[in-house]
Amino acid sequence: MTTPQNPYLPFEGEKTSWHDGFDRYDFVMDNETLAITPIKRPETEGFGIGGATEKQSRCVVVCPKHPAPGNPWSWQGCYWDHQPQAEVELLRRGFHIAYVSADANVKPDRRWDAWYDYLTQKHGLSDRPTFVGMSRGGQYELRWAIAHPDRVSGIYADNPGADDDILRNLLVLARHDVPILFVCGTNDPLLGRFALPMEATYQQLGGRVSMMLKDGAGHHPHCLRDPKPIADFLERSFLEKPGPIPSYIEGKQFVRSSYYGPQSRYARYPEDGYFITTRGAAFTECYDQYSVTAGFDAPVTVIVPKHEAPGRPWVLRSSHVGRDEMVDQALLAKGFHIVVGPVGYNADGPILAEWNRFYEYLTQHGFARKPALEGEGGGAGSVYGWAVENPDKVGCIYAKNPIMAAPGFEKKPLDHLDALARAGVPLLHVCDDLHPDLEGEERGVEQRYRALKGDITVIRNGTTTSVVEFILRHL
Repeated sequence: MTTPQNPYLPFEGEKTSWHDGFDRYDFVMDNETLAITPIKRPETEGFGIGGATEKQSRCVVVCPKHPAPGNPWSWQGCYWDHQPQAEVELLRRGFHIAYVSADANVKPDRRWDAWYDYLTQKHGLSDRPTFVGMSRGGQYELRWAIAHPDRVSGIYADNPGADDDILRNLLVLARHDVPILFVCGTNDPLLGRFALPMEATYQQLGGRVSMMLKDGAGHHPHCLRDPKPIADFLERSFLEKPGPIPSYIEGKQFVRSSYYGPQSRYARYPEDGYFITTRGAAFTECYDQYSVTAGFDAPVTVIVPKHEAPGRPWVLRSSHVGRDEMVDQALLAKGFHIVVGPVGYNADGPILAEWNRFYEYLTQHGFARKPALEGEGGGAGSVYGWAVENPDKVGCIYAKNPIMAAPGFEKKPLDHLDALARAGVPLLHVCDDLHPDLEGEERGVEQRYRALKGDITVIRNGTTTSVVEFILRHL
């Protein structure tokens, strides 16, 4: 349940001017009592800010000329006023900008919590700020966000540092659907140590992570001269709301996450003088993914298209949908659901009764009566195992490097291909050099199915387009 936002209260104290004439207010926090008091900004500081002392910490707020609805704000994780292009752009869009002392010796602690409470409870700023963190600031913002994942709407981390605790606890942010944008130089020594492992891990965990890689750049300079992509990301992160839960998921115990592919785009950013590679959830189509507990031994997975096609077509798989599954991504774009059937922890493959029950549940909720079946390697054998038991419920089968064993099913697919042939189920096998027995087992399947007057196509190194066209043609 969302807590009602406190009414906005303008800031008090002496104000000075910050970039482009925005009103800046300075404060000190008593490190023991956490009391926050307005102060006059020291004339000797210029645009910078002094560090914390043993007794006091420094705090800053910069106000937009016209606050945006919801009073969004962005929190600087460290290095106040260093490359502030993104923050200046956010001010123009109605965000407040805030900072509390942070350096090599002052890390996120109860002072950060007190500053958050002061801004949200006393002054009515949003209870879900965005974050801007550069280098150590990236480490600090991630650390605070992991401790308070329900209080963050988005994170921009620029050539960030990290630590073992952050790497171990990214699941916390993924479960709270906190989007992350990394902006990094390809020559930065921190890239391979932290940003790339975090990117890969966060995507595998179902979190939304995006990357902008500045080709040839080092640890500096931070940010972008044209900060629009960063400001767009943070503004969108603040404004977006979760979509409705599909009717076939609602009422079930589930975990919602995100699914998207690894596609990259490479373009010149003239103002920065770099070619930049962009990838991730902010730069490609991103889909809701549900892990659903529906009375099975293990959760089932349903990936939902943005706009489902008429008749609710779907693909039934027996194995995890990897981020490089280009066929599934193409089918999602065409309105297909991608579904991974139940495979229990204590079973060597699917169990017929559970798959039948799962199929009935989905079709009762409007899913097409004849899905496309899909599998790779031993996963192909598993979907074949279900198909020969239910040939009238199969639209077509696409298998990559299939191995025709079917643990968990009594009927062995090779011995019962006649059931599929009689039902007119078309088969497409795509094989490459990884197939362990292309000229033996695979050619045997092809010859046997043709002898049964079945429709089978076997191709080497098939393209995504050819597979998608096959599935669309037969559903």
